Amino acid sequence: MKSLEEIRKIREEKRKELDLRVNLKANTREKHILVCHGTGCTSSKSPKIIENFRKIIDEKGIKNVRVIQTGCFGLCAKGPIVIIRPEDTFYAMVKPEDCEEIINTHILEGKTVERLLCKDINNSVVQRLDELTFYKKQERIALKNCGIIDPENIDEYIAFDGYKALEKVLFEMSQDDVINEITDSGLRGRGGAGFPTGKKWYFTKIAEGDQKYVVCNADEGDPGAFMDRSILEGDPHSVIEAMMIAGYAVGANKGYIYVRAEYPIAVHRFQTAINQAKEYGILGKNIFGTDFSFDLEIRLGAGAFVCGEETALLESIEGRSGRPRLKPPFPANCGLWQKPTLINNVETYANITKIILNGAKWYSSIGTEKSKGTKVFALGGNVVNVGLVEVPMGTTLREIVFDIGGGIPGGHKFKAAQTGGPSGGCIPAEHLDTPIDYESLSQIGSMMGSGGLIVMDDTKCMVNLAKFYLGFTVDESCGKCTPCRIGTKRMLEILEKVTEGNGETEDLEKLERLAKTIQKASVCGLGQTAPNPVLSTMKYFRDEYITHIRDKKCPAKECKALRAIEIDPEKCRGCGICKKNCPVNAITGEVKQPHKIDEDVCIKCGTCISKCPFKAISKWIKDFVLLWKNWINEVEKMKNKVIKIIILMIIVQSICISIVFAALSPELKALYFISALNLRMFEIEFLLLIIAIIKKKKINSIIALLYLVWFIYIGIITFIQQVDINIERLLHIIGILLGIIIIIYTLKGILQKTSEGDK
Repeated sequence: MKSLEEIRKIREEKRKELDLRVNLKANTREKHILVCHGTGCTSSKSPKIIENFRKIIDEKGIKNVRVIQTGCFGLCAKGPIVIIRPEDTFYAMVKPEDCEEIINTHILEGKTVERLLCKDINNSVVQRLDELTFYKKQERIALKNCGIIDPENIDEYIAFDGYKALEKVLFEMSQDDVINEITDSGLRGRGGAGFPTGKKWYFTKIAEGDQKYVVCNADEGDPGAFMDRSILEGDPHSVIEAMMIAGYAVGANKGYIYVRAEYPIAVHRFQTAINQAKEYGILGKNIFGTDFSFDLEIRLGAGAFVCGEETALLESIEGRSGRPRLKPPFPANCGLWQKPTLINNVETYANITKIILNGAKWYSSIGTEKSKGTKVFALGGNVVNVGLVEVPMGTTLREIVFDIGGGIPGGHKFKAAQTGGPSGGCIPAEHLDTPIDYESLSQIGSMMGSGGLIVMDDTKCMVNLAKFYLGFTVDESCGKCTPCRIGTKRMLEILEKVTEGNGETEDLEKLERLAKTIQKASVCGLGQTAPNPVLSTMKYFRDEYITHIRDKKCPAKECKALRAIEIDPEKCRGCGICKKNCPVNAITGEVKQPHKIDEDVCIKCGTCISKCPFKAISKWIKDFVLLWKNWINEVEKMKNKVIKIIILMIIVQSICISIVFAALSPELKALYFISALNLRMFEIEFLLLIIAIIKKKKINSIIALLYLVWFIYIGIITFIQQVDINIERLLHIIGILLGIIIIIYTLKGILQKTSEGDK
């Protein structure tokens, strides 16, 4: 246990020792090799890099060189990252086998390893970290210590003003002083909702209760988001200190951090930080000799997305299934075990100590009028510099994507950016200059969310993107309320229908109607925001939905079911048969060279497929399987049991006839009677089924039936030829009449739907 004076002494002495970490002009012969040990770089063997550095240094007997594991530097696209201070040399994509060269060349010879230097967005070689464009427009507050200190060494945290804010609060500020400072700073919740942090603290303070709790929400479930994880991995003590300050302000002596078990490094480092703080007497009873006591525990989550909702999180901490509670009452009045509870997310807490030390006025000077401070984003997707970014509120999307992120790789164009994960919306190119703050994002149909920012180029299908996020929401729904449990599933089915080429014009209206109902009727915020990706893509990319439905094409060529007929270049021998037989001259290519099909010209007649002797062209088999599948799916939705029975009979009979056709020989005359009976049943069943389907206007089902009837009819003719019977003419007439009926009703239905769409 350390006294307050001992803590102050550690801060003073350790800071002198670590001055070279932040002072690039430090007068010292010592060098620190900083190696990123966040999750991303760890997966790329950064622990082995640390091990190799230390081993080589020991073997060579090198003095005044220390190897330090740090948290995330942010530029994940260039990891594993190694930085040598005080010269601030930035080495990117370092491998374990590069360690010896770095030691020999940089440490011993004083030369730079040129091949490992980082390249900037303009492809120029950059030697120092502060020269990289990626960092120039960033302002680190929540991430200030990440990449600077060893997160598993409490002394290093103390050296950089660690627990100084707690000391100030306990000895110089009252509860109201702390809450007023946070309120005046303008800090808003970084978990996504943007509720004023000071107000939440005040409501918890004035709530009546013999026991109060402080909770940290570290259940980061958005796809592609890793902001909270990186803070816990790189600076865990900052969250502990902030939770203690919050406990003092609201009158709580017990805290819980709820973190998903899928973050093993974050869990390990936070538990290590708790143990170290308890060992130093910072956590526990009578902190710094005062009357204030505070204890902290970790609770592991199982990865349920819904537990990111604060009341579902509380349910999980209490040992129950994570399902949202009805509000009010709010957690500030009735939270954990029905006691007043303060809940903030990791990033919100990471700002607290800086506000206390630097003042509310300093913090409120950053950002916009209504959105103060900075925001951490996990920048991912189709962007050059994937990584962790912290920028002042009000920074435009263009600045983040192009100035910091380095733009779109591969010569592609920016198409959209998804903010807020499954709860957010898409921002199109026309809004690239939108300031990133709570109000601006809300106005264009998106939201801040926890900070995931996924960039998409012109190869991405927005309908498919909406389907992905909605599918995620469907899988993660807790199932408590019907609108979210059933409504999102119905929306997903419509999107699947559209991406498989079976969409209808009225489906767009259905999607919008369902989305608005779910928004209004869902119990929690996760259900209420689930339709956002669909609504935003329909708003800004409606033409893509229409193209999927009307033209049965995916403009981005991402939806597999809507891909055009393709020639396999490996199978194509360049014989030119397909080219000669194409009725619209859509195929080009030289003799003995793989041919290509012009998708814009191709009418998908299938002539090339039937003529190709090498089976190099494929499409129709896939289409048949797809249509059959869709037809069966529609059958499952039908409420009429009679029709369901008829269809099941057709399926069984189809299988039987297929077996007969495969096994039949001229000698197997007896099988004729079974087949003839089946054929007569088919005549009645198909007529009944067609009438029923036409009444329901199921055009896609009719198309599937056409395929099926065609298959059966060819089989009948084959059968007749083999058994040599005399009813061939009659069956031909029946087949022709049946075909005419189907064609008439199909055309009638299509024309009817087209006229309805025009209206």
